[in-house]
Amino acid sequence: MDRYQDLKQKKEKILQMGGIKAIEQQHKSGKWTARERVEYFFDPGTFTEIGMFVKHRTTAFGMDKREIPAEGVVVGYGKVNGRYVMVAAEDYTSMAGTFGEYHGKKFSQAIDMAKEMGIPFVGMNDSGGARLQEGMDTLQAYAWLFRSQILASGIIPQIALLMGPCLGGQAYHPVMQDFIIQCRRTGFMGIAGPAFVKTQLGEEISLEELCGVRVHAAKTGQTHVVAEDDRDCLDKAKELLSYLPQNNREKPPRMDTGDEAERIIQELDYLVPEEMHVPFDMHEVIYKVVDNGVFFEIMKDFAKNVIIGFARIAGRSVGIVASQPLVMGGVIDCDAADKIARFVRFCDLFNVPLVNFHDTPGYMIGSHEEHKGILRHGAKMLYAYIDATVPKVTVIIRKSFAGAYTGMCCKDTGADFVFAWPIARVSIVGAETAASVIFAKEIKNADDPARVAAERIQQYRDFCENPYRGAERGYIDDIIMPSETRRYVARALDILENKQVARPWRKYSNINL
Repeated sequence: MDRYQDLKQKKEKILQMGGIKAIEQQHKSGKWTARERVEYFFDPGTFTEIGMFVKHRTTAFGMDKREIPAEGVVVGYGKVNGRYVMVAAEDYTSMAGTFGEYHGKKFSQAIDMAKEMGIPFVGMNDSGGARLQEGMDTLQAYAWLFRSQILASGIIPQIALLMGPCLGGQAYHPVMQDFIIQCRRTGFMGIAGPAFVKTQLGEEISLEELCGVRVHAAKTGQTHVVAEDDRDCLDKAKELLSYLPQNNREKPPRMDTGDEAERIIQELDYLVPEEMHVPFDMHEVIYKVVDNGVFFEIMKDFAKNVIIGFARIAGRSVGIVASQPLVMGGVIDCDAADKIARFVRFCDLFNVPLVNFHDTPGYMIGSHEEHKGILRHGAKMLYAYIDATVPKVTVIIRKSFAGAYTGMCCKDTGADFVFAWPIARVSIVGAETAASVIFAKEIKNADDPARVAAERIQQYRDFCENPYRGAERGYIDDIIMPSETRRYVARALDILENKQVARPWRKYSNINL
């Protein structure tokens, strides 16, 4: 019985983490402990910890006298909303959650197990960075972690939660996962912290200015969702998981949302202005079409000229990709193309159907975007949509011109069904541009150039821009009343439920990265 008592005492000591003072400091900084996070995240009584007794083996630099409970990372599995999930939660109270050899081994082995079991992985990042005392052993542990998560990519969903600092080489592993949720006041992710930046470059900058929410959510696009605090972060992770399958061999769970699949939405017949230059918020269309108006937006603060996120239609999980005419007229620039392409590829990897809403004048032109590589970035959308084999339904709301018509998933760049509203205008360019080229000489030599220009613009618009031309050629499957949009999309998803695509063998397409 002494051995049983010994086991109990050892576990109790590990469960105390870094001790009372360290836990108090964690709470003062606005953060929960790793074990508090795990307890809140999983369904009550379902969490099983793995590797509680793992210890480092370093003796140099006084490490032989350092005890680090659970090696600074709590690893295990349990159920979230009734489905299994694997977690690795870094413990900042235990030597600042520093990343050493066995910390990294626990982390990478958790991902390996999640991949083998076919369940999602969630990393809760809160660490002071690399454990420098362990030298190359720490460096090699990063390689283990990177290898594990990259080999698991596309097999299981991976979500990174930035709940504290995540700096140095360690910052690479969350940025390579599928989604990052960052806490507004406590989450930081950077290749180097302010002190290192000052030492190496002489630049003085705060942690928040260097790698906080305002940087990653709005400028770099590396943060997908912003959370207010630990509770909100964990709630958002749970919600995101609800839209996803357990692995790439399953479909997302279908739920009874209580919203009628064939619901008519009369407001849509009057919501969107017919005039192309008049802006409106595409969110309003999305909220009305999806089940109960619930839309989980991704990257809402980055490249706002497009909208991406998850929703349900008739209980089925879908990925939404939409133009946002309220910002830059819905034009597609380099950042917007990157945002869409990666989201489309994720949905394809995990069997999430795609629903696309067009209202875009084209890809962005001009020296700024040209020099950033708009052709290369824009091509990513074409690769993503054409490669994708999941069901794809497109609705042309208003304008869809030039390369953006193909880039946003038209009939021959991947869409299984294309529907258009009667106010839709679809053409290779807008009527004004076309008329200025086709009728340039006539307009220039006319007695009244303004009148002739207006006549020719209207002529081109009547002949080429209206959606019936596309429907006549079979490029558009049907012209529908806006109020019927949900009905048509739901029916299309129903018939595409068991869609299968056979293609020649290859490793993967050589996408323009």
